[in-house]
Amino acid sequence: MKYPKDFWYMPIIETITDVDNTFLSRREITCNFAGLGGKLKKLEAVDMITKEFKLDGKVVIPMGLKNQVGKPTITGIFYVYDNEELAKKHINPTIFSRLEKTKTKLVEAEKATEEDTAKETPAKETPAKETPAKETPAKETPAKETEVKADEKPAEESKEDKSE
Repeated sequence: MKYPKDFWYMPIIETITDVDNTFLSRREITCNFAGLGGKLKKLEAVDMITKEFKLDGKVVIPMGLKNQVGKPTITGIFYVYDNEELAKKHINPTIFSRLEKTKTKLVEAEKATEEDTAKETPAKETPAKETPAKETPAKETPAKETEVKADEKPAEESKEDKSE
């Protein structure tokens, strides 16, 4: 990417280490994410790593994301496996269960937003129907006011009669 000379650019993903661990048949990547302190989620980081290193079709597992104190950078450690079976043998199952939980939450959130958008389109038509219904109670309120005024007048007359 080319940027103007006056534009100061710092890459978002800075690779610290990239090691091929042949003993465990995995690739270990350690990166710094600049400017994303407190905003980066594990699955977003995995997507960024797969795009940056072109790891389509491989299993990328975020082992840890650590925020650096006083800086808006996050240091992440990722393991890249060729197949998921090997990854499940080497890595603690709780990490996989946490990843599955977050994936299901994202799927549920997407479904909820789709349902909300589906509900909003018919909801826009229903307020138009409700507006005439809102006008009818407004017509009833003046009738109630006249009844109240009618009740007040005799009370005032009775006060005047007593004063005479």
